[in-house]
Amino acid sequence: MKTAIVILNYNGEAHLRRFLPSVVAHNPDGVDIIVADNASTDNSLEVIRTEFPTVKLLVLSENYGFAGGYNRALQQIESDIYVLLNSDVEVTANWLEFVLAEMEVRPEISACQPKIKAAENRKYFEYAGAAGGFIDKNGYPFCRGRIFNHTERDIGQHNDEREVFWASGACLVIRSSAFHSVDGFDDRLFAHMEEIDLCWRLKNQGHRIYCLPQSQVFHLGGGTLAAGNPRKTYLNFRNNLSIIVKNDYKNSLVKKILKRMLFDGAAAAYMLITSGPSHFFAVLRAHLSFYSNLNRLLKDRKYWREKANDINRTGFYRGSIVQDYFKDNKKVFGALASNLFVRQRRNT
Repeated sequence: MKTAIVILNYNGEAHLRRFLPSVVAHNPDGVDIIVADNASTDNSLEVIRTEFPTVKLLVLSENYGFAGGYNRALQQIESDIYVLLNSDVEVTANWLEFVLAEMEVRPEISACQPKIKAAENRKYFEYAGAAGGFIDKNGYPFCRGRIFNHTERDIGQHNDEREVFWASGACLVIRSSAFHSVDGFDDRLFAHMEEIDLCWRLKNQGHRIYCLPQSQVFHLGGGTLAAGNPRKTYLNFRNNLSIIVKNDYKNSLVKKILKRMLFDGAAAAYMLITSGPSHFFAVLRAHLSFYSNLNRLLKDRKYWREKANDINRTGFYRGSIVQDYFKDNKKVFGALASNLFVRQRRNT
């Protein structure tokens, strides 16, 4: 299978120098490494050209964000498998060989991710993906190894392969046919949760997504927007609401959005106390943007619902992760009720 590792970069000169050497050192024979640059204004292009001569460079005309940047880059790359890798990810020996071998013999795997651990605290899982993503009945995403801001220490508790609901965009291995079958990422999300949206559309067409923890990488996180940046808060809240409308066909949409208004209001009040007014207003602006775009989102919902086929809800959590975490003090994935997860499909 022809494979391309595609790293989207925006003003990531320092990340390229720190993390790209591991990608080059542990790259399987025949796999292209391509940096798609989102119109960086730092020395990223010069660093790639002079320090990484084996890495191919694809220069975009402006900063299209994560979603738009990858969409435009992947339209220009012919490959059977795309490996979408953040610029702040350190890979390990044989990280990709195992994944590609599995995908070669298992056509049911449309997309997958490795185990993702923290680059700065290497015994712990990393926030963005950990050991695979799930979503609860109210549309809140969480991970095996990370619930809200609590990340688990990796002691081998999540070493089993598992079909999940979504795979992390920090290191997403996906068949190009699957990616293009659902029109890629939604450019309008710009960044944050675009991979959850993509995976949700894939699941609604019967695709299967896995975490293969036999492969392991280390992710720094916050390379473009730090966790404390109100812009990140805005995008996370706005995009989460948007992807619920687009993709959740099972439950009452009105009831779910009303419930989210209450939950998000509580979250905003908490942020006002703990993080200051900037995050409070970020949540408010996210909701205002969401409501102003609701007609368009409902059209998207109708469009994708008509394309839904053999919906695969494996990895959907029928409980409330908010209640589990804040009321019942269930901070780790293993504490969640296993019977509330939609069960894994049999191999076909």
